[in-house]
Amino acid sequence: MRAIELNGVSVDFNKQAFIWGRNAAHDWAAVARLAKVDESAAQVIEFKRSPSLDDVIAARVDYLTKYQNAAYAQQYRDFVEQVRDAERKAVGDKSHKLTSAVAHYLYKLMAYKDEYEVARLHADTAFKAKIEGMFEGDYKIKFHLAPPLLAKRDAEGHLVKKEFGPWMMKAFGLLAKMKGLRGTALDVFGYTEERRTERALIGQYRQTVSALLPRLTPDNLAVAAAIASIPDGIRGFGHVKERHLKAAREKEAALLKEFDAPAAKGTTTAHAA
Repeated sequence: MRAIELNGVSVDFNKQAFIWGRNAAHDWAAVARLAKVDESAAQVIEFKRSPSLDDVIAARVDYLTKYQNAAYAQQYRDFVEQVRDAERKAVGDKSHKLTSAVAHYLYKLMAYKDEYEVARLHADTAFKAKIEGMFEGDYKIKFHLAPPLLAKRDAEGHLVKKEFGPWMMKAFGLLAKMKGLRGTALDVFGYTEERRTERALIGQYRQTVSALLPRLTPDNLAVAAAIASIPDGIRGFGHVKERHLKAAREKEAALLKEFDAPAAKGTTTAHAA
């Protein structure tokens, strides 16, 4: 139960599911009666294997292709493969800890949620289908957004969200088609401080990881993977993201010192899980 709480995802739902599962394992007949389960119509639960590293990489290449284009996705694949080759040379095939971290967190940085991506996700037919599956009858969709170029700021300089009506769906459709402007001179959203920072983080991350590869050893592999996982702590938007970014940079600086320390070169350092 505590693990479910710490995970922080659909806590109440997952606790209930866990309780139902325990009771079903103990007395299925009683659970079936309570839930009014028709045994003849019950579906078989299929347990799927965890995705392999190659599966993860392929899924992210597919997403980044939709996010921007095939060339952008290829940059991601090429760098991940560069890390995999370096890790294999340093520690053999017994570990892909660093490669896995880079596969996850380079993707996170490259797929930052800007205006074009928010528009693409909302314009996707899957979003409309999800809404239709949740509600029936006559309903309206309203959006609470804080566009950097339009939103007002509060006394502390933070962007204030504003309500937008259903017409935003058409605006999303139009904006989604303009994703090719991302990062170009014609990208009006790209001139904001937040967008410039997000693009810069991608290059900084690649430089940091690239500098680790020539010095990678079995003893410092765990520290290298921790450094590559730093983007995990960079969350949220606006001032929330700024705060997390500051903390992440401080943590990265400490880990880089540990990686460069003599102990990291000759002695294995224990890390608490």
